[in-house]
Amino acid sequence: MGLTSVIKVLLIEDNIAEARLLREVLKGATRQEFDLCHEKRLENALNALESQAFDVILLDLTLPDSQGLDSLLPIISKNSYLPIVVLTNMNDEELALEAVRKGAQDYLVKRHITLDILVRSICYAIERKQMEEKLREANQTLEKG
Repeated sequence: MGLTSVIKVLLIEDNIAEARLLREVLKGATRQEFDLCHEKRLENALNALESQAFDVILLDLTLPDSQGLDSLLPIISKNSYLPIVVLTNMNDEELALEAVRKGAQDYLVKRHITLDILVRSICYAIERKQMEEKLREANQTLEKG
């Protein structure tokens, strides 16, 4: 992924003000361009994932139709190749570790998000997921051979 490519982001966030703030933060990026698609409900986001291609998902853990880490499972089960950055209002280290154990690439506390932190998290999440996929493919090749 080069710095000139547009990163397509699916933001799953029910709070309109927070979604607007994240959109504005990403608009401030000068070295990377982002195309943000916003969905307020997990169900709508799952539909968007079936009809559009995304590079990364920003996932709020408090949605009208899904709460907590339960939101991760339906996304990962259908889109295991997509990196997910969890967004939350809670600064909970245990929840952060559990989110990563369940498949998220990163965990950000909303009130601590800055442009640099958000862009770095998105780009690193994409890179880590790509490396994870290459490792998985290499392991499959070794197992077959």
